Amino acid sequence: MAEFPLLTKDFGTQDLHERAVYERTGGYQGLREAFKRFTPETLIAEVKTSGIRGRGGAGFPTGTKWSFLPKDVFPRYLCCNADESEPGCFKDRYLIDKSPHQLVEGVLIASYALQVNVAFIYIRGEYRDQRLLLERAVEEARAAGFIGKNILGSGFDCDVIVHGGAGAYICGEETALIDSLEGLRGQPRLKPPFPAVKGLYGQPTVVNNVETLCNLPHIVQRGGEWFKSLGTEGSTGTRLFCCSGHIKKPGTYEMLLGTPIRELLEEECGGMRTGSTLKAFQPGGGSMQVLLPEHVDLPLDMNEVQKAGSSLGAGAMIFMDQDTCLVDVSMRLVDFYQHESCGKCVPCREGTYFESQLMHKLEAGHATPAELATLSDICANMDGRCFCPLGDTATWFVMSAYKHFRDEFEAHCNAGECPVKARARERAA
Repeated sequence: MAEFPLLTKDFGTQDLHERAVYERTGGYQGLREAFKRFTPETLIAEVKTSGIRGRGGAGFPTGTKWSFLPKDVFPRYLCCNADESEPGCFKDRYLIDKSPHQLVEGVLIASYALQVNVAFIYIRGEYRDQRLLLERAVEEARAAGFIGKNILGSGFDCDVIVHGGAGAYICGEETALIDSLEGLRGQPRLKPPFPAVKGLYGQPTVVNNVETLCNLPHIVQRGGEWFKSLGTEGSTGTRLFCCSGHIKKPGTYEMLLGTPIRELLEEECGGMRTGSTLKAFQPGGGSMQVLLPEHVDLPLDMNEVQKAGSSLGAGAMIFMDQDTCLVDVSMRLVDFYQHESCGKCVPCREGTYFESQLMHKLEAGHATPAELATLSDICANMDGRCFCPLGDTATWFVMSAYKHFRDEFEAHCNAGECPVKARARERAA
């Protein structure tokens, strides 16, 4: 088997963010080989063969997504989605911090495959330092002839533009990102038409995640079949998982897909903190459904985690111990989604408000059983009824927590205070 880790193998190299150092580790060799060995059509076929699925959350096959672009319709655009705002997720920031040129090279390879002459990297507004790193990397690549006219004598022209957002979670949704790039308020569009047909400036557009694009230089150099040999049949390659919560070693870890979650928790993260036992965890970020200790032997496989009732999502593992109040966690996540709702859809705009009000009353111990009974109705009127998934995700964790920890939710009714926190104080005393 080829070397592993893949994306992070050179992250211990000093000054890897500089182009000259990146090239010494083999950087931009994938771009050279793409021009030498592939046509745009055969490069798309190679990415399809690799089986790589999007690393941004939805997990849609990347090569298939590329193939949706209508033939002979130009100009077309590529947008790299670096608007990483999912609670608990910081892997894209890590990739940009350590190796911005790996992303730039991936963007150029994808642009060649898609015959895109202008590509955008849309980066989260709060990631100021990372935006500056990317802007510098783009200028270094331009000076070296990797960006611009007739790149490396290939006859292919491409410009790359780094665009900073303004701090809106909703702009992680691809059509809201496109609206923001056009100078409009970031709000999701009605689909269809999908961006592949009518996206940025009304032209065919592909939106890919940072981690997805960073894989492309390695797929080009080693081949789609090699990449497919890593991981599992339904989840090929590796993934970066950002781990946080009540664990000994929070951080970002690159794992072969198919590895048991227990190995990630116990070997990479050092296990739960001393005195803590695992109560629940989210496998894909703040919007994903809760899983239980019985699920830690599941493989890091998109399909298997989905069968268990959740999703690997954006790759953010949040581990919670026995003193965690799931009502409190639900309240805080609902507050986040209420704040980040763009307000376009009534079910999301109003539903998150009512959901937040109820969760605050419940966490304070003042809600009645009759009021708690309305939670399912509020969520049912949001899930699947909005332009984008924000309204859905505002319900997923809450309803899964309610399902698995119903007794905890009911114990909060007319309790006067949070019973979980009260028990934790008693143990500490």
